[in-house]
Parts: sequence; structure tokens; C-alpha cells
Amino acid sequence: MAFAEVALGQIRSLRQTAVPRNYEIWYVYATGYNPELNKIVNETLLRNGKLSESDLEQIYETYLSQIRMTDRIDKVGARVINEIDDVMVLITDALGMTTNFGDSLEGATQKLTKAKDRDQIKSIVETLVSATHEMHQTNKALESRLTSSREEISHLQQNLEAIRTESLTDPLTSLGNRKYFDQTIETAVAQAHERDEPLSLLMIDIDHFKSFNDNYGHLTGDQVLRLVGLALRQSIKGQDVTARYGGEEFAVILPNTALRPALAVADNIRRAVMSKQLKKKSTGEILGRVTISAGVSMLRPGDDVHTLIDRADACLYAAKRNGRNRVICEADPEYIPNNQIQVA
Repeated sequence: MAFAEVALGQIRSLRQTAVPRNYEIWYVYATGYNPELNKIVNETLLRNGKLSESDLEQIYETYLSQIRMTDRIDKVGARVINEIDDVMVLITDALGMTTNFGDSLEGATQKLTKAKDRDQIKSIVETLVSATHEMHQTNKALESRLTSSREEISHLQQNLEAIRTESLTDPLTSLGNRKYFDQTIETAVAQAHERDEPLSLLMIDIDHFKSFNDNYGHLTGDQVLRLVGLALRQSIKGQDVTARYGGEEFAVILPNTALRPALAVADNIRRAVMSKQLKKKSTGEILGRVTISAGVSMLRPGDDVHTLIDRADACLYAAKRNGRNRVICEADPEYIPNNQIQVA
């Protein structure tokens, strides 16, 4: 109860919505059981004085939803183990029946060699028929159980695949999440180096996103994120990969794509986002158009994931500095590497 009171007190004092997700974050914060969560909450509050809707969503996804995901995986795993145990018991019983049947055959063979009349042979054959029928019934039961088990394990495999997909998907935009991006970019960079193929990266940020939240509320901010996510899904194809990098920032990985075509993809995304009008669902009020800024980098010899992302980020910041709603790449004169930017 004390933890609950602290959680609700934090929600009230920070004027957050009292939804289950926020309650869970503050309840865990109050318990102190997840020091990493407490650390990021404290750092964010110290830096911004509040937790935005995007902050809360990111904290929940990073520090709490994965715990729940692990529980679900454990439950599916336990069901798989139980299913295997049941089948192993049945197989053990069937092996025992097979051994008994083999003994019956061997015994019948010996008796047949010693049989002296028709009645003795008939008795031996009847015994064999009975043993064969019993073995047949056991085999049928085993076959039926194995079929059922195969279907159950296939269903559990689908559950695990669904959990895996969910664990790599951003729930708000249905794009890949940061975990998915981190896994995919590592593989993409390694393959590009190995095959000596080009690889480009887009880093995208929604312009003036904070003002949407401040002026129209977090639900409208969520609508903006969904709008950008939809534009990204509609603008990429083939082996291209898009993900929500965090907050209002997105990333697009373009395998086997050089800088110039990557610039074209980025500008197509920018135009697609700008072409959509934002409407407030509750009132039908037109809120205007959303714009994005984008930075584009291309993999160089000797690059790793971090240097590739760092240059794309620097290009993104250059696009922001130079008026927003634009795409800048590392070949543009506005591009300044992060390590050369001076803070006044």
C-alpha cells in the first residue's frame, strides 16, 4: 500500500495520466527493485523536469515490458517441456510393450517347434493374435498422441515466434523497435563489409514534436508518431528496414544502396510525411502538417555501426540547424562531424 501511495503521488505531482503503464513504472520505482529504471527516471527528471509520454513509453518498453515478455517465454517453455515429458512416458511404455511382444514372438517360436497337435498350434496362434492386437492398439495410441503433440508443439512454436516479433516491434507505430534496429544494423554492416556492397543509413527526427505534445496533448503526439510510421512503411521496400529509434526519432537501413539513391529515399519519405494533414480525432480540427528532418550517411571502409550512426546523426543535426524539413548527407557543405561542433 505504501508503494501504491508513492506511485499515485508521483503520477499526481507530475500530472501524468493514471493509466496502468504509468502506475507500473512508478510502483516499480517506489520499490527500488529495478535500479536501472530508477536511474533513468532520475536522470530524465533532472534533465527535463518531467517525463514526457515518449519518455514513459521508452522506459516501460526498455525496463518493464521485457520482464513480462520473459515470463511469457518461460510459460511457453514450461508447456513444451511438459509436452515432451508426456510423450517420453508414452514412448517408454510403448518400448516396454515392444519388448514384451518380442518376448511373446520368441516364446511362440519355441512352442511351435515343440507343438504336437492342432490344438496346441491353435492356442499358440491365438496368443500371438492377442499380443499383435495389443501391440497394434499401443501403436495407434502412440501415433495419435505423437500427432497431437506435433500440433501442440507447432502451436507453441507459433506462440514463441509471436512473442519474439512482439519483443522487436514498437507497439505505437508497428515499426521495429530499438532492440530490432540494434540487431539488424550489426548484421547489415557486417554483411556489407563482407560482400563489399554499399549500405546507407537514414536518421529521421520529427520537427517541433514537443510543441504537438504541449499544444494538443500526448494523444495527438501519438497520432503524429503513427503518421510518420505509416509514411515510412509506405516508402520503403524490399530488404530496407525501418525502426523507431527512440522518442520521435526513426532510422532506416538501406542495404546495397549508395548515397545518392539513399538521398532520394529520404526525400521521398520527407515529402510523404509533409503531404499528410493532421486532424484531431475528437473535434475534426485540422492541426496542420508534420515535417521531418533527415540525415544520411553511407558505410565507409573501416566503419563500424557507431561511426555510421554518428555521421548520420551529425547530418540530422545539420538539417535541424539549417531550417528543418530537409535532408542533409555527409557530402553536403552543411555537414559538420559531431567531434568538430563547438558548444558556445
